[in-house]
Amino acid sequence: MRVPEASLTPDRAASLGPCPLFTGTGASERIGLRDGCLSAAAIGTMLDTVEMTSRMQRGMTTRTGDVVGWSWSGGGSEGPPPSRWSLRRRLALGLAGLGLAAGLALGLGFLAFVAGLARSERMPLGPSDGIVALTGGAQRIEDAMDLLAGGYGRRLLITGVNERTSRDEIARLNPGQQHLIACCVDLDYRARNTIGNAIEIRRWMRENGFRSVAVVTSNYHMPRTLVELDHALAEGHQVVPHPVVPEGVDPDQWWRHPASARLLASEYAKFLVAWVRTRFESDPEHSSAAVLVSRGHPVKMVAEPLVR
Repeated sequence: MRVPEASLTPDRAASLGPCPLFTGTGASERIGLRDGCLSAAAIGTMLDTVEMTSRMQRGMTTRTGDVVGWSWSGGGSEGPPPSRWSLRRRLALGLAGLGLAAGLALGLGFLAFVAGLARSERMPLGPSDGIVALTGGAQRIEDAMDLLAGGYGRRLLITGVNERTSRDEIARLNPGQQHLIACCVDLDYRARNTIGNAIEIRRWMRENGFRSVAVVTSNYHMPRTLVELDHALAEGHQVVPHPVVPEGVDPDQWWRHPASARLLASEYAKFLVAWVRTRFESDPEHSSAAVLVSRGHPVKMVAEPLVR
């Protein structure tokens, strides 16, 4: 008796054993229903169809290849592709991770910057050809004059002097060293910032034939000064740092003093800008980047003596 196809269920199909093997030329005899039994191929096809229908009723996603009988392996998960919201979330998390890493690097760099600042003043181990003092504090000039009086250099350049400050004013502030100011001190009025200081120091060293120079500036300003001088001076020139420890700036407990924290953070940012800029420019005296950072030319372009 032929079993109607519509009455077949998984249980019913499973109860019907496969037809015994027999020879025949008709394809319908091998894959159809015969005398209450099912061929193995027919059973498999119906079970696959029932299973696929059950999955679709449960709301499961079926790939096109499953419907047509194809199959493949690999290629990732069988789930739906990531939504646009998922991609945006991954991008946001990636950017947040990069920002966190950059902030951590800057914070560690700042701590290393502060830790490297000099805590005490030391006299140079030996003399240099010249001595340079960068303006920005009376203590810098005093220390530079002491080095000149001690024979640590043949001449002294005070760079970045305000136009209203005369040689007589400097002599009045250093009454015991007026003879040195008259003979061995040069004043530079052209430099407008640290970049200009480095340019004028280079010019002064060339004019005097100096190969080594002792540099006097505040301890927090010394790292940026050395970066600018290393960039401006040619190879073979020696720079001997003489950092001045100013009063009111505490690098050991800067977090307790808002003024010290702001000063050190500002100087650290300027140091980073100077370090990056000097990696890409060839000469600060002819650099558009130096003009941009200085908000104008780093030296005053006026028809006046380089030093007075």
